[in-house]
Amino acid sequence: MPELPEVETVVRTLRTLVLQKTIAGVTVTLPRIIRTPDDVEAFRHRLAGQTIRDIRRRAKFILFELDQDVLISHLRMEGRYGLYDTLDPVEKHTHVIFHFTDGKELRYRDVRQFGTMDVLPLGMETTAGPLARLGVEPLDESFTPTVLRGLLKGKTAKIKPLLLNQECIVGLGNIYVDESLFKAGIHPERPAGSLTASQVNRLHASIVSTLREAVKQGGSSIKSYVNGQGEMGMFQQSLLVYGRKGEPCTRCGTPIVRIVVGGRGTHICPKCQKK
Repeated sequence: MPELPEVETVVRTLRTLVLQKTIAGVTVTLPRIIRTPDDVEAFRHRLAGQTIRDIRRRAKFILFELDQDVLISHLRMEGRYGLYDTLDPVEKHTHVIFHFTDGKELRYRDVRQFGTMDVLPLGMETTAGPLARLGVEPLDESFTPTVLRGLLKGKTAKIKPLLLNQECIVGLGNIYVDESLFKAGIHPERPAGSLTASQVNRLHASIVSTLREAVKQGGSSIKSYVNGQGEMGMFQQSLLVYGRKGEPCTRCGTPIVRIVVGGRGTHICPKCQKK
């Protein structure tokens, strides 16, 4: 599933491709992708005639700000967007097409068919629907070591599942949690509330630096991820533990091991991240 850096990269790419384009009509071939409104015809009718005024990210969601509404899109496992000419052949697994007045089309393709789309009135997108219960953004200035300390205080849950909880900190997934915990020297099974002040400070710095560098490199192309122009991310070349089972730790040379924490495959250095 694309995580914060990948979604941020897609958003930045889409801004260069479709900003200020006006939707002439919408084709939907897989109705279950559309969640709000629950009637596909209402979805199509609502979007027709509106112009894309801005595109931004909240957590792992892409928000298309229109004249009166906000289209909230989640890519889930393998959803992707691409801009095409009207006469270009439509690829298999293309489920939603936004037809623009200039003859271009923004097509949403999703092999796994897990993606979702919601349309809500402009101004209500953060108080209703899928964005209503999201946690703090880790790249916002408001995310400080003090805020992180408050989120972890008194928590008996293991640190990795807590970091994956989107109601706590948004945008973090398996890749970047593993990388951040390794950089901070923290075992993923440590009870969150047991971290010392210095460990929390290290973890905060690791989360922020890892995400910023991943965004800079266009995300990580693990499996099928590409941005809106079909380009791969490059951060996978900088991964220190994720996906490196059996390879030597870059710090101490100990082989990286894979364990399961909270039902998720997890990569650690058993020497640098002692329990």
